[in-house]
Amino acid sequence: MGDPSDEALTAAAREALAAFGVRADRLTLASRSENITFRADAAGGAYSLRLHRPGYHTLEELNSERVWTRALREASHAVPEGIETPDGRAYVCVDIAGDETRLAGMTRWVEGEVLADVLKREGDAPLADHFAKLGEIAAGLHAHSETWRPPAGFTRHAVDAEGLMSEVPHWGAFWDHAAVTPAERALMTATRERLYAALTHLPRDPLRFGMIHADLHHGNLLVDGEHLTVIDFDDAAFGWYIYDLAVCLGAYEARTDFADLQAALLRGYRTRRALGPEAEALLPMFLLARRLAVIGWLHQRPEIDPGPRLAELKTLALAGCQGFEEP
Repeated sequence: MGDPSDEALTAAAREALAAFGVRADRLTLASRSENITFRADAAGGAYSLRLHRPGYHTLEELNSERVWTRALREASHAVPEGIETPDGRAYVCVDIAGDETRLAGMTRWVEGEVLADVLKREGDAPLADHFAKLGEIAAGLHAHSETWRPPAGFTRHAVDAEGLMSEVPHWGAFWDHAAVTPAERALMTATRERLYAALTHLPRDPLRFGMIHADLHHGNLLVDGEHLTVIDFDDAAFGWYIYDLAVCLGAYEARTDFADLQAALLRGYRTRRALGPEAEALLPMFLLARRLAVIGWLHQRPEIDPGPRLAELKTLALAGCQGFEEP
């Protein structure tokens, strides 16, 4: 089975729009990656229609994601507004050219520019300010999770010891990536076992562990003037809040000003939520876990060409494995 054509995806998108009771005047393919996203312009406004990748989330898990994002919106956090079908469903199933089925969900379209693109245009001058703002946003989400209790039936994966460092991690066996040599594999495997043990002993109380975005990087925030909106909750999971901060920083570890960016992120975080020295001391371990998880994700997605990013990522990961000390 090959990748579906744009025409087949568009036909499926129109089928989904009909189920949501939306008649689009214009339907535009906005993004084609793991999930397929369309922009639908209609009389009632603009919508984002997502065709979810098969096999990643069940309907129950997607419905739970919507429950959480609805709770965030009700608490005044800037996240997309979910749309339901006339009979109250958040997702519908559509066929794509008779070859596969996908679950489709809709939100109101969020205007703005991806923060990563803003940073490319603006250069490094305002980077620390953006990290401080990102820290504030992360703290707000975590403060919400600290007091929010999932309703009965809420189902979502976890980026805990099992999800990150088990023999079958959520994002793939990073030690089996084709770019990893036998000696590197041995080092990664030994470190994985030590990381698993360390994570197993971490507290999981609501002050430290709850629902997190789990992919809170600059590609998942939209800028509209002074307004920032968090998007793409596809990886949202139960996890330690400090993991979210590791994700925020992960793409910047090789920079010479990394320490300054980390300080700005934590400074912004502490304007809205406490972060003690014990939690901050865990950040290097979670940065290492994130590096390895991304290698695992790339291992799962061999069709993606990571370019020089993989070599840099592997170098950082191996250095982290060699220097890893359990907290």
